[in-house]
Amino acid sequence: QVQLVESGGGLVQTGGSLRLSCVASGDTVSGKTMAWFRRAPGKDREIVARILKSFDSTTYSDSVKGRFTISRDTAKNTVYLQMNNLKPEDTAVYYCNLGPLFGQGTQVIVSS
Repeated sequence: QVQLVESGGGLVQTGGSLRLSCVASGDTVSGKTMAWFRRAPGKDREIVARILKSFDSTTYSDSVKGRFTISRDTAKNTVYLQMNNLKPEDTAVYYCNLGPLFGQGTQVIVSS
């Protein structure tokens, strides 16, 4: 059974940084398209970043482009989301995604 476990969320001030981690068990992150989504209070879940199975190409939503970086470490079977220059509008629960699967999420709160 595949499980995704996120960690690294927390409370940070505007302009600060956090690094989210997603550890996969039961499957490998290598060669898979994986993504980070987020759900802000009162809003629908939205995709934030993807790392593609082909050449580890990455894509980002316009709202985070230039501030967030998605990466993976196949030796640790982990996908990361480095978030810099955080803004209050980044406040959300962040979810790791592999195919139809989502983790339980990790809360990020950015104070103004």
